[in-house]
Amino acid sequence: MRLCVLISFASIVAGGLTSAAFAAESCANASNQSAMNQCADKAYRASDAKLNDLYRQIKARLKDDKDTAKMLVSAQKAWVAYRDAECNFASSGVAQGSMYPMTLAGCLDGVTQKRIASFKAYLHCQEGDPSCPVPAAD
Repeated sequence: MRLCVLISFASIVAGGLTSAAFAAESCANASNQSAMNQCADKAYRASDAKLNDLYRQIKARLKDDKDTAKMLVSAQKAWVAYRDAECNFASSGVAQGSMYPMTLAGCLDGVTQKRIASFKAYLHCQEGDPSCPVPAAD
């Protein structure tokens, strides 16, 4: 019993890793397909959560402009359809294999990261930029 407690304590102190850091480290060292699939899925889910947060921020800034807010919703629905179709196509070469979940999640993550960059740009436009539909923060 004492040995178990000592080992647990030593691993916590020596590692000093937060759960996120531990997850990142374990993903970097993933040694089987199942672990790689799970890591790719976690990365995509984190990106999707970030995208949803940015989307909510943009919607909040558009609260006084219903027409532009409707266009945002329409654009996002179209983007989701594009993302899904593109990644289904991009991962179709391994659709029946064990790499499919990782390949699909990697594509979804990459396309989502590009959308995140676009949303960040919308949220940080220069004043007077005619190509920016999102008003500056108050």
